[in-house]
Amino acid sequence: MALSLKLPNASGKVEAYTLRGTTPVKPAAGVKFNRIAYSAAHVVADPLAAIDPWLQCAVDWDATIAYRQRLWSLGLGVAEAMDTAQRGMGLDWPTSLELIRRSLDAAKDVPGALVASGCGTDHLVLEDVKTVDEVIAGYEAQMAAIEKLGGKLIVMASRALARVAKSPADYERVYDRILSQAKQPVVLHWLGDMFDPALKGYWGNNDPDKAMDTALAVIAAHPDKVDGIKISLLDKDKEIAMRRRLPKGVRMYTGDDFNYAELIAGDGFGAEKTHGQSDALLGIFDAIAPAASAALGELAQGNVQKFHDILGPTVPLSRHIFAAPTRFYKTGVVFMAWLNGHQSHFTMVGGQQSTRSLQHFAELFRLADAANLLEQPELAVRRMNTLLALHGVE
Repeated sequence: MALSLKLPNASGKVEAYTLRGTTPVKPAAGVKFNRIAYSAAHVVADPLAAIDPWLQCAVDWDATIAYRQRLWSLGLGVAEAMDTAQRGMGLDWPTSLELIRRSLDAAKDVPGALVASGCGTDHLVLEDVKTVDEVIAGYEAQMAAIEKLGGKLIVMASRALARVAKSPADYERVYDRILSQAKQPVVLHWLGDMFDPALKGYWGNNDPDKAMDTALAVIAAHPDKVDGIKISLLDKDKEIAMRRRLPKGVRMYTGDDFNYAELIAGDGFGAEKTHGQSDALLGIFDAIAPAASAALGELAQGNVQKFHDILGPTVPLSRHIFAAPTRFYKTGVVFMAWLNGHQSHFTMVGGQQSTRSLQHFAELFRLADAANLLEQPELAVRRMNTLLALHGVE
């Protein structure tokens, strides 16, 4: 019997919606990938903690680590304590470091588990930062803490650096200092201002092509210390242009949650395979993990059309989740985890579950169904009905 429920449409009217009844995506077991694929993973809030959610952070550690174990079981790596984990939007540095510690400990029990951890300057009081040297010291403090745990670094874009830097040379000085000290190759992260308005003009220029020149100069000065760079500009042409200019052996990790399917598949440019394709470090892989795993498994076996057949339908969902204001995409990611039974509640760190409308969630539900991503359809319908009832739709 077909499952149905009532959902609001774009005009605010409530109408019947019947699920397609297709089989949820399920990846084959044990398939190896020919791309490195990190999922930037969300955190599960503790809804029973006696805190003020806008001001304090409480994490359900068991549920949070269980979700990472699920990602590893699907062959995906975990990009830890990144913006998907609400870094800078509710998750403070002490809690981030505890999250990194727990993830690294859990990964020891999973053969081949990949973890890379966000290193930034978010413990600094932004308004108090006056000099580039303070930014360097901020990076070094987090770098030392993560490396002490044995962690691989993702050098996150810094709001403090964007605030105090006067020129591209200031960026070059900061990254030269950080990269020269790194114990193992790092992943750099260029996060566009659509994700964080405080990062406007990163790399010392509002022109993305000139900013790219600075980022590439930083990488060229330390190619042995850079595993790759993740760029999140939501512009596939910029990503392709940059990956073609990367030094040999330096990877492009797509952060393009609008165009990831074609960027991962690649364009075959050049003899260096990593320059004709992108690996992945994506927040959307949290929400579409089974499809990402299944698609990457097909790609590794040379089944390019099957790769696109699986991953293509997830792209409209991702574009909806990451729609402007893009920084609120975490709400859609956590909503998907709740719909699919990977956490028992729809409560977020910082109260961020309130950043999207009921219409947004209704369309997200439809798109998840269209992409075969409702892993337990009956549960998803019950939980969607719960959310509808809270908004007065009985």
